[in-house]
Amino acid sequence: MSTTADLVSALKHELKAARMTYADLAVAMGMAESSIKRMLAKGDMPLSRIDAICRALKLDFADLARRVADAQPLLAQLTQEQERAVVADKKLLLVAICVLSQWTLEQIVASYRLTEAECIGYLAQLDRIGIIELRPLNRYRLKLAKAFRWRPHGPVMDYFRDNALLDYFSGGFDGAGEGLLLVHGSVSRSLAPSFMERMQRVAQDFAQQHLADQKLQDKDREGYTLLLAMRSWEFEAFGALRR
Repeated sequence: MSTTADLVSALKHELKAARMTYADLAVAMGMAESSIKRMLAKGDMPLSRIDAICRALKLDFADLARRVADAQPLLAQLTQEQERAVVADKKLLLVAICVLSQWTLEQIVASYRLTEAECIGYLAQLDRIGIIELRPLNRYRLKLAKAFRWRPHGPVMDYFRDNALLDYFSGGFDGAGEGLLLVHGSVSRSLAPSFMERMQRVAQDFAQQHLADQKLQDKDREGYTLLLAMRSWEFEAFGALRR
């Protein structure tokens, strides 16, 4: 959540971008330059002062607030409570997965049995949870980092283990563009992280290609789910045979 200090910091940036000195601002606001310096140095002022500075900069307060929101750090992971809220409603989880793929409201409604009003309601819930920032005309900004991942043992991954894992692996993986690779081996512990880094790059490439291909027509795109995993593991039946 943005604080007054964040707004003041953004104002300082806007003053610099506009090449407006503290002396210029003091004249525009009818204040002493020393008072302006003290006010901005303290980093805490009433919203009426912030609004006055916006007027001096010819900057709309809503634009300033949006820039502050855009500058907030993106989330690499949700809390247990946030994930629990997402999985509490199957349709909300569906919309959450769609926004992770940067689908528009129109794309979601066209693809699933959701009314526009329902979908807007779910977007509003995701805004309250903290996954997106809902904007005018039902557009949104995703507040999750590129390296975002669900909690390994959190509510969302538990839901997929219980409800989707067997369904996913029941496929033949023999269609066009499909494949399933199962590789087992013993490697140096020091090299294992480098393999994970490569897998993460593949995942990021896949996500970026998804975004780039949104300009294509639906008939030229196909939905795929990429699953990458690596862990120190032995099949339970084999482990039972160990000496």
